Amino acid sequence: MADSRHYDTVAFDVRDNATMLFFAKTSETGDIDDYLLLVRTIEDDFDESMHIEINEKQFGGHDLLTEAVLLGNTLTLRFRQAIDALDGASELALSFAETQENLTSVEVGAFRVLGDALKGGNA
Repeated sequence: MADSRHYDTVAFDVRDNATMLFFAKTSETGDIDDYLLLVRTIEDDFDESMHIEINEKQFGGHDLLTEAVLLGNTLTLRFRQAIDALDGASELALSFAETQENLTSVEVGAFRVLGDALKGGNA
């Protein structure tokens, strides 16, 4: 089972022990109506973990993803198991508006956040 979402804004950020890729759907007034946050953390024992937050629902873990595929303006995440927060979906397709800012954020952030899980893609 798959789930899909479309966003108009993408941002990348780095914090002390985390890298983040933020997807948002905004209203005409600039308010965030829907969001997804991908976070890759590195713990003090250098153990890495992936966390995803969708509109305040959080899930994650060390073996969350089997792979991530970036093709054009679509990032597809494939999970090791069905995710309750995604109504049982085991795959999530994130499409985003093809603005220069979004493409730059995804280009820089996808590799940093998704790491070895990222497969394929177009250059």
